[in-house]
Amino acid sequence: MNTLFVILGMIGPGQIAIIVIVILLLFGGKKIPELMRGIGQGMKEFKKATKDEPAEDEKDTEKK
Repeated sequence: MNTLFVILGMIGPGQIAIIVIVILLLFGGKKIPELMRGIGQGMKEFKKATKDEPAEDEKDTEKK
């Protein structure tokens, strides 16, 4: 976990700009909103699944 903080601490504004430029070149301006929408939907489904999971466990224990 400490390694992650060290890596994130080493990234500066110049490196972030380079990463953004590379992403723009790879995916193009039209694909980025589509890509972000997909990531957002995935995160929403993940949050929903993590909230629903404990409720399903409680239903299983009630049935037994």
